[in-house]
Amino acid sequence: MKGGGAQDFVVEPQEYHLRLAGHAWKIRHSGAILSFLDEQRLLGMETGRPPYGVTLWPSAIALAHDLAARGKSLRGKRVLELGAGTGLPGIVAATFGARVVQTDYNEQALELCRQNGAANGCADIEYRRADWTAWTDTAQYDLLIGADVLYAERQHAGLRRIFQSNVAPAGSIILADPFRSASLRMLEALESEGWSVALSKWSVGEDVAPRPIGVFELDAAARTARVGE
Repeated sequence: MKGGGAQDFVVEPQEYHLRLAGHAWKIRHSGAILSFLDEQRLLGMETGRPPYGVTLWPSAIALAHDLAARGKSLRGKRVLELGAGTGLPGIVAATFGARVVQTDYNEQALELCRQNGAANGCADIEYRRADWTAWTDTAQYDLLIGADVLYAERQHAGLRRIFQSNVAPAGSIILADPFRSASLRMLEALESEGWSVALSKWSVGEDVAPRPIGVFELDAAARTARVGE
């Protein structure tokens, strides 16, 4: 749900190119926020700051790598992306044959998702504007994905409801996060409630201090089994 920022902001024509597993993607964005210093500069801007969702965040890149590594196992799976932003992870999943629904609260981010989906030949992605605090989707998905969506504790209650209601019984959730304190607290709470949480680590950026990103996979089947005990 990365929203906010001036509604008249115009996305500058910057592109991020990614090549993995025999595929190539190009993602339009307002700027890449790869390092911690990049993030601090963006958050410190008093004027002219773009909506967070139209910038490219390192968690989205790490999540895209993780999904590409899953490759053909994504084919036919129904995938819901929360806080899609520029759309990179969902586009990667769709490239490997997943049936993807991308959601975001910010209209500009959602339009950018559409543009990036079209530019990468992903005509079948479904796009929805969605508010986690007024969630109406009752469908169940094989996979829920999100890049850096746990940063705001005020949104955790809404996300919990989505996790509980929209993941299929044998499904899973994959969340990428730069080890934010608020995110880790929520993940620890979810684990205590029965979700199994597996971690893989990625490093994003080629500067002196690349950004460490955790990709956390939550297993719905494990939670269902524990609740049924």
